[in-house]
Amino acid sequence: MKFLFSLLADKACLYLGVIILLMLSNDTVEAGLFGGLFGDDAPPPSISLSAPEPVADLLKTHFRLPTEALEDETARATFMRRAQREISELLATEGYFMPRITLHLSTPGEVPQLEVAPGPRTMVVGVHIEFKGDLSVDEPGRRARIEKLRSAWSLKEGQPFRSPAWEEAKSVLLSNVAGEDYVAAQIEESRAEIDPDSSQARLRVIVNSGPAFRFGELDIKGLNRYEPSLISGLAPFKPGDLYRRDQLLSFQTKLQNLPQFSSAAVNIQPDEVTHQAAPVEVVLSEAKSKRVGFGAGYSSNTGARGEVTYMNNDFLNNALRLNSGLRIEQKRQSLTGSIDSVADASGTWFSLGAAADRTFIQQLETIRQKVGVSRNQLLDKTETRLSLNWQRENRDPKGGLEQINQTLVLDGYLRYRSVDNPLFPRDGSVSELRIGGGKRELLSDQDFLRTYARHQFWYPVGKRDVLFLRGELGYTFAPSRFGIPQEYLFRAGGIQSVRGYAFQRLGVREGSAVVGGRVMFTGSIEYNHWLTRNWGAAIFTDVGDAADTIGGLNPAVGYGGGVRWRSPVGPLAVDVARGQRDGKFRFHFSIAVAF
Repeated sequence: MKFLFSLLADKACLYLGVIILLMLSNDTVEAGLFGGLFGDDAPPPSISLSAPEPVADLLKTHFRLPTEALEDETARATFMRRAQREISELLATEGYFMPRITLHLSTPGEVPQLEVAPGPRTMVVGVHIEFKGDLSVDEPGRRARIEKLRSAWSLKEGQPFRSPAWEEAKSVLLSNVAGEDYVAAQIEESRAEIDPDSSQARLRVIVNSGPAFRFGELDIKGLNRYEPSLISGLAPFKPGDLYRRDQLLSFQTKLQNLPQFSSAAVNIQPDEVTHQAAPVEVVLSEAKSKRVGFGAGYSSNTGARGEVTYMNNDFLNNALRLNSGLRIEQKRQSLTGSIDSVADASGTWFSLGAAADRTFIQQLETIRQKVGVSRNQLLDKTETRLSLNWQRENRDPKGGLEQINQTLVLDGYLRYRSVDNPLFPRDGSVSELRIGGGKRELLSDQDFLRTYARHQFWYPVGKRDVLFLRGELGYTFAPSRFGIPQEYLFRAGGIQSVRGYAFQRLGVREGSAVVGGRVMFTGSIEYNHWLTRNWGAAIFTDVGDAADTIGGLNPAVGYGGGVRWRSPVGPLAVDVARGQRDGKFRFHFSIAVAF
C-alpha cells in the first residue's frame, strides 16, 4: 500500500509539472484560455489599412478607421479630409512630412483599402546648442561642463527627426543644466527648421542658465510637536553651498521616510533676486505619534497567529521611536520592544531592544530572554548593523539534554539590495552577510564564531517569465554545539528554505527532537511564469541540510509547483512540494492581515 501511494504521488507531481510547463511554453493555449477575459469585442473596420512596417503600428494604434461602410461620395470625401489631416500629423511626429494617402475603392464583396506611403524620412543634418547666462562665462570649468552637455544631446546629426525625441532631448538638456547651480535655467529659444523637399532638419536651441544659486536657510513649516533641529540635522547641505537638485531630493526623501511625518515637501524658489542665498522651504505634515495595531495570519511554518502592536514616534517627547508587540502563534510566542533614534544625515541611527519568546518546534522547546544595542546605517542600497547582544536560553529537547545557555555576542550584519522593484522583483539580486561570536571570558558559556551568507538572484526571461535562484551557507566555528543558543546554530526546512519538509525539520537529532547544528546549506531554483499581470505559476526544486559537521550533511531534495499572486500588500505564494526523503507532500503558505 505504501509503495502504491508513493507511485501515485510521484505521478501526481509529474503531471503537475507537465501542466505548468505546458502553460509556460504554449502561448496559443494561454491566449485561448485568457483571451475571452481580456479581449476586445469591437466590430471590425469597414476599410483596411495598408502601410509600411515602420509606421503601420503607429497608425493602427492612433488612427481610427470607420466601422460603417462609406455609402456615397460625400462620406468618402469627409473621411479622406480627416485621414489627410490626422495621418499627416501622426507621421510628422516620426519625421515623415510628405506622405501620400490614397483610398482604393473596392469591387462588390471586397473591403476598400486606405494606402499610406509615408515618403522619405527627414534626417537631422545640423545641431546648434548655445548657452547664455553665468554658464557662458569663459572659464575652464564652465567650458568643460558645456562640452559635456553638448555631447549628452541625444538627437544627433544623422538620426531621424522625431518630435518625441526632439522634445525629450530639450527636456533632458534643461534638466541637466538646472540640476546643478542653475535652478532658474530656461530654454530661451528652440527651433527645428524642416526642409520637406530635401528631407533635412536643422535644430537650434538656446539655453539661458541665469545666475548660479546657493542654498540659504531652511524655512520650516508645519512643526508643532518636534524641534527644528530634527529637520536641519538631516539636510545634506549647509547655507552657502552651491545648489544641487539631487541633494534637495535626497533631503525630501529622508523626511518622507520618517515615521513622525505623513508628508514632506522640499522646494527652492528660482528667484534670481535671492540666488546668493535662496531659502529652502520645507513643508511638513505631522503624523499621529501613537498607534495601536492588531493583526492575524497563518503560516505553514509556525501555524495560526494573532498579534497586537503599539508604536510611539515621539517617545519621551524626544522624537524617539518605540515599537513593541505581542505575538501569539501555535509554535511560537513572543514579546518584543525596541527604541530607535532618528537617522542622521549619513543614514545612521541607534537602537536599544529587548525580547522574550518561547518556541516549540520539532519537539524542541526554547525559552529565551534577550537584550541588545546596535548601530545601524542605511546608505543607498547597502544596510549595515553592528550590535552587542546578551541572551539567556533554556533549551529542552524531548528525550535529550536540557540546558541553560547564555552568551554575549558582538554581531555584524551587511545587506546589499539591487532590484528593479522592491515589492515584486523581476531583475536584480539581494546579498546578506553576517558574522558574530562570543567568548567564555566575556559572559558566554562557549567560545564560538558564527558565519552566514545568503544570495538571491532574479533573472527575467522574455516578457513574462522569471528565473529565481537562492543559496545560503552557514558555519559556526566551535568545539561543540552545546552551550550555544539556537539563534547561532542552524536548522533547515520550510518556507524560504527546503520546501517539501516541515519547518526546521532538517538538523541534528537529539532524543526525539531536532536541534540546531554547526553547519548548514540550502539552495533553490524556481521558474515563474505570469499568466496575467497578477497571477502566475511556478515550478521549483530545493535542496539542503543542517548537521553538526560537514561530513554529516545529507542533502534533502524537495520539488513541486505552486501559484503566485501579486497581491496589494506583496507577493503571495501557495506551494505544494514533495520531500524526496519520505515521499510526503506538504503544503507551504503564509498570509498576514492587519486591521
